[in-house]
Amino acid sequence: MEFARRRERPAGEREGVVGTTESGIGGLADDRPLLGRTSTAERVADILRTRIAEGYFPPGERLSEDSIGKALGVSRNTLREAFRLLTHERLLVHELNRGVFVRMLAVQDVVDIYRTRQLVECAVVHGLGEPPYALEQLDAAVAGGERSERERDWKGVSTANIHFHRELVALAGSARTDELMRSVLAELRLAFHVVDDPRRLHQPYLVRNRAILEALRAGDRSGAERLLADYLDDSRMQLVETYAHRVEEEEEEGA
Repeated sequence: MEFARRRERPAGEREGVVGTTESGIGGLADDRPLLGRTSTAERVADILRTRIAEGYFPPGERLSEDSIGKALGVSRNTLREAFRLLTHERLLVHELNRGVFVRMLAVQDVVDIYRTRQLVECAVVHGLGEPPYALEQLDAAVAGGERSERERDWKGVSTANIHFHRELVALAGSARTDELMRSVLAELRLAFHVVDDPRRLHQPYLVRNRAILEALRAGDRSGAERLLADYLDDSRMQLVETYAHRVEEEEEEGA
């Protein structure tokens, strides 16, 4: 069951996120170079997908065509096509006569996300082949999470955890798998937004990220796979419990 209330504030006008300024909504103007010479809907969708995955746009946020189009310097038609692509990926939802909103997940969505992660991530580690593995980006993600922990930046820890799993899947060297996981991990970030205590959710997994990295560095692929499977099981149970409790609270408030 999805949360009932939606906020119709323009994206970017909320606590902790850069608002609409000359530099663009949420700093999106800084992403203009990513569009290259030809501004395509796919590239716009990729930018917005990344922004959702990094927590700039929370569930229920209404996305302003005018603000985002101006920030990225793209046409309304291009932006609408990008919205359509992200709606197909279940990251956005279009509501007639109201606009486009970042999607709010149901509990079953969270369960399905973890089912997909378990299938894909564990299969990637299982099929890595013989060591050594190219672990530079995975190492950087782990270090980034630990740095954010020292700074008590729990949103940064959350983002680093997502980067860790993205780089783990990237070890497969498959563009198709990378594309799938970019969408899945962006959807996962939508679930993280409902958590009242991000430190409790994310901090315990930093040491587990490090353990998986060190197992792979030692060439222990089977050990890394076991650690990852346990990690995903524990994370799923914790997040589903938290999410279900939040849904119940929302239903009681709306009764």
